[in-house]
Amino acid sequence: MKRCDWITNKPDYYVTYHDTVWGKPEHDDRQQYKWLILEMFHIGLSWQLVLSKEANFAEAFDNYDYTIIANYGPDDVERLINNPAIIRHRKKIEAAIANAKAFMAIQAEWGTFDAFIWHFSEGQTIMREKDTPVKSQSDLSDTVTTALKKAGFKFIGSVTIYSYLQAIGIVNDHDWDCAFR
Repeated sequence: MKRCDWITNKPDYYVTYHDTVWGKPEHDDRQQYKWLILEMFHIGLSWQLVLSKEANFAEAFDNYDYTIIANYGPDDVERLINNPAIIRHRKKIEAAIANAKAFMAIQAEWGTFDAFIWHFSEGQTIMREKDTPVKSQSDLSDTVTTALKKAGFKFIGSVTIYSYLQAIGIVNDHDWDCAFR
């Protein structure tokens, strides 16, 4: 089965991410929060490292339940900083908490985070055109980043948000001949 060229020689968990998540439309708010937080922890690190710790993040962050995470206090921050199974970066941990609060504020305004995030593409997946390179950011990711920052999200930028849009299927950058396009 033909896959994107970049997935060659990657570990099984990375191939599973490629085959089942990347570029596939996601409409579940908890999953959308999960991928946003993992992309945020990815900043400055390899995606392979983050994916290798995904189960550890799920356990440490209450299975990505943003309603619980939004109420984390200083003891939770310390607990997470002292957890060797995850990426221990104080500013990212604090941003995950702030982002849970901002996430819920968007839900309160839009009904769901899904309605908010998908409105930027008018509910459509943006497919990469044949023979064009995969981008690291776009006008869309710039626009979404600006809106998220205005809503109070922390530790994000256009490159991070572009990767996030790929993770939740708003952007589908699979190779033209990839079976998972």
